[in-house]
Amino acid sequence: MSNTDLLEALDALETERGISKEHILEAIEKSLVAACKVTYKFSDNATNLRAVVDRETGDFHVFVKKTVVDEVTNPQSEMSLEEAHDIDGSLNVGDTAEEELQSHDFSRIAASTAKNIMKQMILEEERKILLDEYIKIEHDIVTGVVQRFIGRNISVNLGKVDAFLPESEQVKGEHYHQSDRIRVYVLEVKDAAKGPRIRVSRTHPELVKRLFEEEVTEVKDGIVEIKAIAREAGSRTKMAVWSNDPDVDPLGACVGVNGSRVNAIVNELHNEKIDIINWNENPAMLIENALSPAKVIAVLADEDAREAKVVVPDYQLSLAIGKEGQNARLAARLTGYKIDIKSETQAQEAEGWLDYDEDYDDDYDEDAYEEDYEDDPSYEGEDSYDQQSDADDEEYDTDFDEDDEA
Repeated sequence: MSNTDLLEALDALETERGISKEHILEAIEKSLVAACKVTYKFSDNATNLRAVVDRETGDFHVFVKKTVVDEVTNPQSEMSLEEAHDIDGSLNVGDTAEEELQSHDFSRIAASTAKNIMKQMILEEERKILLDEYIKIEHDIVTGVVQRFIGRNISVNLGKVDAFLPESEQVKGEHYHQSDRIRVYVLEVKDAAKGPRIRVSRTHPELVKRLFEEEVTEVKDGIVEIKAIAREAGSRTKMAVWSNDPDVDPLGACVGVNGSRVNAIVNELHNEKIDIINWNENPAMLIENALSPAKVIAVLADEDAREAKVVVPDYQLSLAIGKEGQNARLAARLTGYKIDIKSETQAQEAEGWLDYDEDYDDDYDEDAYEEDYEDDPSYEGEDSYDQQSDADDEEYDTDFDEDDEA
């Protein structure tokens, strides 16, 4: 291959595979230096060799820097005054000069060494390009294709590389088949010897957040913010939203006309329930909202201890706790508070537990609560995105921490 052919091949490599021509030429220069070390028996750590490839013609030259001395004792780093004058007549003893080495003297081993170094540099450049490409999608969602199963883990093809979906990041109850297209959240992208190592998830709460960013224009534009999110993958998600525009209803924006927006996400998550509540800077109000759809009589929040005591109507206790404690557990994770829930009767019997105002008793009308509750579309109906299953009061503890396991 002529030097001109080499440059044309490098141009094609840059166009087709995105590998910088300049980086390849730098790799060639390094390989020429390595070849010279082999041919002329320089030590591996020798630093007085330099290779140059002409970017226009492809011609290459290798130089060795030597010191001018009266008597040469090391030909690899020294030259006589007579040799120096052949290069430049003005050189004197103690000066340094570069002498060109002849490439036609390179041995077969040297040529092989240069070739291997070039291949390695090209592979490293390709790996770097892939890493730079996929590091941009870290902490974002992508669509992949189920490639193969490795035990209970799944290899998901993302185009140019395969990602790793471990069993711990899969949703219980979801079943995948080869060639299925799935949306996944990219947990991390790491550099590895064979290319980027990517770990993805179907259970991460950020998956739901990113889906809303894609589906809801107001969220993508920053008009509506998702302030907090708690998720038990495959079962239920609670999400607190806030609007930066007083004319935009954050709940309505996320739900969409006739639930079109939220239902699209529910379908993507295989019918996982989603509760959307209003964010509030007041911890007590936020906790009350987080326990929706249950009605709350009183909340006492201790901001320093991150603990809260909540009183609910007697008939709402099971709803506030939720099936297997899920509603209260998700509320605790969403708000970051340890929540202790009691019915009104339990709170009155527990002397000193919570001295809420008598006004609550005066204003509280059980029939009115029941009527409001029955009219609440978030509770009734099979298509509701935040339908809540009841639980048996006596099966669960009423003290819930954000770290409680599902």
